[in-house]
Order: sequence, then structure tokens, then C-alpha cells
Amino acid sequence: MGTDFVHDLTNQAVRVTLMIASPMLIGALVMGILVSIFQAVTQINEQTLAFIPKIMIIVGALVIFSPWMLDTLTTFTEELYISIPKVVMNR
Repeated sequence: MGTDFVHDLTNQAVRVTLMIASPMLIGALVMGILVSIFQAVTQINEQTLAFIPKIMIIVGALVIFSPWMLDTLTTFTEELYISIPKVVMNR
């Protein structure tokens, strides 16, 4: 097993992780900014005000993007399993 294989596998794993987490993180970021603007305009300084909308956005993104997330993880896992014999044979 060469270092190139390990480097490529790590790179691909990090890429898949970022792709799967990005819809929820971007949604929470946008909602956090909108709630912060609302709090600045209305001068409401309640810290728990941002919690419920962010949770709703994260759950909504999870529901909407879960088929794509599952497909991405399945594809990555299948490619990983397919590469196992190649790694063993190159030993």
C-alpha cells in the first residue's frame, strides 16, 4: 500500500464529509445571519432566539438532502470496497 493510495483515500473521505455536511452547515449559517440581523434591528438580545430556527433549518436540510447524502455515502463505500483487492494484490 503506497502513500499515494492513503493520500487519495484521505482526500476523498474529507471531500465526501464536507459535501455531506455542507447543506446543513450553510443553512444554519444563513439562518444565523438572518436571526442576527433581526436581533440587531429589533434590539432583542435573546440568545435562545436563534436556536429553534437553526434546528428547523438543519432538520429540513437533512430531510431534503438525505437521499443525495445516502447515495454519496453508498458510492464512496462501494468504491472503497472495490479498491480492497487492488490494495491486497499490490502488497
